[in-house]
Amino acid sequence: MYRQATLRATHQQLRAFEVTARLLSVTRAAEELHISQPTVSIQLRELAENVGMPLFDLQGRRLQLTQAGEELLETVREVFAAWNRFESRIAELKGVHRGTLRLAAVTTAEYLLPQLLGPFCEAYPGVEVQLAVENRAAIIERLDKNLDDLTVMMLPPNDERLRTLPFMESPLVVIAAQGHRLQGKKLSLASMKGERWLLRETGSGGRQMVEEHFAREGFSPRIAMALGSNEAIKHAVAGGLGITVLSRHALGRDPSTQGLVELNVKGFPLPGEFCFVMREGRRLSPAAEAFLQFAKEQLSQHKQAH
Repeated sequence: MYRQATLRATHQQLRAFEVTARLLSVTRAAEELHISQPTVSIQLRELAENVGMPLFDLQGRRLQLTQAGEELLETVREVFAAWNRFESRIAELKGVHRGTLRLAAVTTAEYLLPQLLGPFCEAYPGVEVQLAVENRAAIIERLDKNLDDLTVMMLPPNDERLRTLPFMESPLVVIAAQGHRLQGKKLSLASMKGERWLLRETGSGGRQMVEEHFAREGFSPRIAMALGSNEAIKHAVAGGLGITVLSRHALGRDPSTQGLVELNVKGFPLPGEFCFVMREGRRLSPAAEAFLQFAKEQLSQHKQAH
């Protein structure tokens, strides 16, 4: 079977050729490259042997490009131009002038991330943000497949392949409809045994934290409904279908505007925190590194302001 020969050339050979072809002088090429004349001659000879045709003719004491040399010079200039464009793009990425930030987040974090992503996108308008908001099971699957730069979640899996960076407290509180008969009272879980509890679906991080707390307290709630999103739960609670436990971040600054109220229940708020999670050993993109630093600074300013 016929196999086409592959031209192999080093960057040093191509550079020596380009400078010599431009100056039409091995001596001047050696001076510009800051190497010896014999070294330039060796690189040119090896390159010509790889091409299989002479690249220069010597007319008198002056070098001239052969037709093969002219073809190679055009190609080398195209290669160098493409490489320069690549280096410029890398420099831009390092300066975070452009690039892609791939984020994944559990649904609870959808209330938090816009507060960070909005200012970040204004500060880095050339960065494209790709955001996937999924339930906990889907987020863990994405982590396993290493699909994203950063993942935002509570209660990360205990997995040595993952690196976790906590960044914001996210307390869980008991919520009822505005005007609920328990509003304003000091309550214990035992006193709420007859209440209808609306919780997230089994497997969600919030549901897991609540169930672990109930188990520690020896409390068996009357779970009337399991719903797949915080918004669905809030609407159901506001409609009087029961009470729930949600992250304060899901309530906004004024729960009453949504027809909700926080109940005073012993043992609550439950401590929780949002974390950035990534695969151990993954090298973050410049955009992801910039977002981590930006988020850290924004959250630090928020704490100082409050």
